[in-house]
Amino acid sequence: MPAHYLYLILAVAAETIGTSALQASQQFSRLMPSILVLVAYTVSFYLLSQVLRVMPVGIVYAIWSGLGIVFIAMIGFVVFGQRLDLPAVLGLGLIIAGIVVINLFSGSAGH
Repeated sequence: MPAHYLYLILAVAAETIGTSALQASQQFSRLMPSILVLVAYTVSFYLLSQVLRVMPVGIVYAIWSGLGIVFIAMIGFVVFGQRLDLPAVLGLGLIIAGIVVINLFSGSAGH
């Protein structure tokens, strides 16, 4: 696996951690989750900046945000008890399909 894909996966993980901590920070009223938000987003954006050296910003952002949305929806379901209806689940499936199409068929994905 090329290093830039590893960085992108780690950036998605950091963004997912940061967004989950954002929910737990209760509008930045809890110190430790608030600090985790700042650290996780800083790490995520740094890693994204490294990926942007070899991949176009539109492709990077599509993958980063798309995977982040899917992972946050799953965390919301498992950790926070948030339910999704059928249209939301179908929409998440379309996001995943879009990421797969980009990675399998786009020459812009930086393979």
